[in-house]
Amino acid sequence: MRIGVLGGTFDPIHNAHLFVAEDARVRLGLDTVLVVPNGVPPHKKEYTVTPAEDRLRMVELAVKGRAHLRAEPMEVYREGPSYTADTLRALRDEHPGGEIVFITGADAVAEIGTWHEPEQVVRLCRLVAVSRPGMGLNDLKDRVPPELFPFIEVHTAPEIGISATMIRERVREGLPVCYLTPDAVVRYIEEHKLYRA
Repeated sequence: MRIGVLGGTFDPIHNAHLFVAEDARVRLGLDTVLVVPNGVPPHKKEYTVTPAEDRLRMVELAVKGRAHLRAEPMEVYREGPSYTADTLRALRDEHPGGEIVFITGADAVAEIGTWHEPEQVVRLCRLVAVSRPGMGLNDLKDRVPPELFPFIEVHTAPEIGISATMIRERVREGLPVCYLTPDAVVRYIEEHKLYRA
């Protein structure tokens, strides 16, 4: 069993996240991809993060009916900061003998030196950094501690110009976000009045 793990804040999840999950699944030969929203993001955000239950529900709605994607709620229900190392340990316990492939943005991987137990993270999984504009393997080499860099591989996916920040700003400005995120997520945002000024 080869299990992908796509972690993030997902505030909100959007179509670029879903594309990266599916592209990585096919190109890396994964059996399934677990989409894992942070419960309590351990790194300070520049904005007030939407409650974890709302972000989890949006992930559940986004992956519904997608055979190879599954929402994984463990970080939302675990107390304290959402550390990747803890999540990977729990997944290894759940899937003994399975290969865990942790997928996240290259911008996040560039900060791996600040993560909780980064040496454990690279030992518990195959760490795949999804390239971002201006953030490829050479850029990572300059920013990642040299003892961790050999454990990182880069997955290059087509660039899709969608971000959670863009969606939050558009909602705040009263602009449409359909086609940027699944319809069920758009409805959830509207019904729960998320991201309003």
